[in-house]
Amino acid sequence: MFYGAVVWDPWLIVAQIVCLQCLYYLTLGTFMWILVGSRVSRVSLVYFFDFASVSGSTVTGSCVISSFILTALGGAFYLLYLIERAKKCLDFSATIYIVHLLICILYGGWPASITWWIVNAAGIAVMALLGEYLCIRRELHEIPITRFRSSE
Repeated sequence: MFYGAVVWDPWLIVAQIVCLQCLYYLTLGTFMWILVGSRVSRVSLVYFFDFASVSGSTVTGSCVISSFILTALGGAFYLLYLIERAKKCLDFSATIYIVHLLICILYGGWPASITWWIVNAAGIAVMALLGEYLCIRRELHEIPITRFRSSE
């Protein structure tokens, strides 16, 4: 992607948001299946969207917390490959978690657990900061320039 002329493309932004949101839940589902699936007989949407399942007082709740944090780490790499700009990482990270909050409110009501808020705040911080770090590292790579010399 070329960054010279800034063109506002709302369809690209919406496509990136949808893509990131899908990858977020796919990754979360994978980690839930690995970590929580070994503890419970059936993984359901309760573990994704119900604030009561995010608890540090049970082993299953700790596995849910670990799934959310590991998903945030994966999300940083998605930002690196889909967004590619450090200055946009916070915007897209916040959008993912705001959409997640809205889905959680629709599913189980307003999250009343302080643990849920801490886990999601940590998730957005990890995703945004690591995503920015990775994007900055990529942006600072030298551009290889090959020189062709004429034989004159």
